[in-house]
Amino acid sequence: MRTSRARARWSSIAAAAAFTLVSNALAAPDDRVLAAANAQQVPLVETLKSLVLIETGSADVEGLRKLATLLDARLQALGFKTERRKASAGPGADLVIGTLAGTGRRRIMLQAHMDTVYQAGVLATQPIKQDGNRLYGPGIADDKGGIAVILHAVKMLNDLGWRDYANLTVMFNPDEEIGSIGSGEFIAHLADQHDVVLSCEPTAAKDVAQVESVLTGAAGIAVATLEVKGRTSHAGAAPQLGRNAAVELAHQILQTKDVAKDIPGAQLNWTTINAGRVRNQIPDLAVAGGDVRLTQPGAETRLLDALKAKVASSKLVPDTETTVKLDLGRPAFLGGPRGRALAERAQGIYAELDRKLTITPMTGGGTDAAYAARGGKAAVLESLGLPGWGYHARDEYIEIDSIVSRLYLMARMLIELGKE
Repeated sequence: MRTSRARARWSSIAAAAAFTLVSNALAAPDDRVLAAANAQQVPLVETLKSLVLIETGSADVEGLRKLATLLDARLQALGFKTERRKASAGPGADLVIGTLAGTGRRRIMLQAHMDTVYQAGVLATQPIKQDGNRLYGPGIADDKGGIAVILHAVKMLNDLGWRDYANLTVMFNPDEEIGSIGSGEFIAHLADQHDVVLSCEPTAAKDVAQVESVLTGAAGIAVATLEVKGRTSHAGAAPQLGRNAAVELAHQILQTKDVAKDIPGAQLNWTTINAGRVRNQIPDLAVAGGDVRLTQPGAETRLLDALKAKVASSKLVPDTETTVKLDLGRPAFLGGPRGRALAERAQGIYAELDRKLTITPMTGGGTDAAYAARGGKAAVLESLGLPGWGYHARDEYIEIDSIVSRLYLMARMLIELGKE
């Protein structure tokens, strides 16, 4: 009995020791990939500068065309077969799609966007500059850093001879900042032909969030509209003959402003108001627009029903007519269990570098990962771009000391996915 117990005890110790050895082995960085990532840091910075120097506001078709041509050539140099496809709506810029055939079984897609929110000429007042660990430039994090990560991670893996995929697809679209109105449906269609989609929006800089992260959920976006019709009259001589649409609109805004608080997965903020054309006339039309964020399926229907019920419950100005509608834009990104599994794998890879990575389950900002995940066929993970801050604002930047780790993360993710 004692011998059996002793054997069992030593077997347990041996098993634990073996597990520790395996865990330590798994936690060690891949030296070849890490060396390749280090070698790509300086070239990636140069790529970033070249990308930022091409201004690509969402309406700047010429700038977007110039960048698309550059990226088309970069992908071809990496061995991709490329395609240019005009966005189906909006300003009319091109998507760039590259496909590479390998020797494995997984179908993997990488995506990032070319457009920024900045107006033409922004580089005159916000030039590229470096200050310590920060590299500044309009759109450098959102999302030209994501483009650079894709280009240089693929370059690393090509040089290492990695071809463990059935198909590797890269997609750069030109209209993410305006809701992907001309590319969203194509992204959804393309993603459904893949097993995994890695999306390369930025993550918050360490000096802001303390730790880097990846994203498994983002709000869907919709626009709410309140429209009030009244009757005009002279504002000085006969205001009583009018029916003031602006006053009724103010009443409706006040009584509907908190409606979403009782609807799980919905958020509403009234943000724009338009009423009246001249000062001395009672306005007969007033319109309010609202920003809506959605994080649960069906929340949009519940919100619209609640808004209609609230509007119908009370009227301040007689003989006015109020209508409310909800126009859906980008859907919510809900990564689900498969997205969570990808995020946990990313955490393990970052641990190889003795770096911490958190998982952000939901954010209020929209992302094209939502279109990629909409069909439910691909597992999707977001925020594999570069850490940075100041998106959509002045002095946008990325953190230089995260370039190597982010390249390592993307390359190791692809290698591990190819093994499955």
